[in-house]
Amino acid sequence: MEIWSSFYEQLLETTWLEFIAVICGILSVWFSKQESILVYPFGIVSVVIFVYLTYEYGLYAETGINVYYFLMSVYGWWNWKNTKDIAASQIPITRSSKGGHIVNVSTFIFATIFIYIMLIKFTDSTVPLIDSITTGLAITGMYLMALKKIEHWLFWIACDLISIPLYIYKGLPFTSLQFLVFTALAFMGWMSWRRKLIMNES
Repeated sequence: MEIWSSFYEQLLETTWLEFIAVICGILSVWFSKQESILVYPFGIVSVVIFVYLTYEYGLYAETGINVYYFLMSVYGWWNWKNTKDIAASQIPITRSSKGGHIVNVSTFIFATIFIYIMLIKFTDSTVPLIDSITTGLAITGMYLMALKKIEHWLFWIACDLISIPLYIYKGLPFTSLQFLVFTALAFMGWMSWRRKLIMNES
């Protein structure tokens, strides 16, 4: 009960800036689930605000990852529309190859270890391990999303689940609620993209 009472009190203190960032973030994931290019403009608004918020709350790896989100959103916006098929408005959903899976997991592990070391040595982060894990997952997931690989949803699901208690702990309850919604949307997105991919492959 004490946790929920604290959550409710923090929720009442949510700023309009955090509210806007959360709503735009949720809309971004919703449009991604729909395979809509609108995922990127809404995502850019959200991440720009979160660059500021995460820095203010001492989530330094998350600050860096939001800068990365911004850059990858610009790239993803261009790449999704960069189709060689004149009849198609976007590139198709694809799977990672066996070699791609190895690269994906290796990227996550390397990013997590590197960021953890940086947080320990150069910041006053109170949650260096969790912060580095979520960041490693997000780095891999965002890149795969820009390439329109279906596996990006699995990295986001893991990242979102871990982020729920992290943001409650750091005093950003509405953002934590956002990650709860993200988890549900990411699972639905994975199922939706999987159905489309199977149809395209048949």
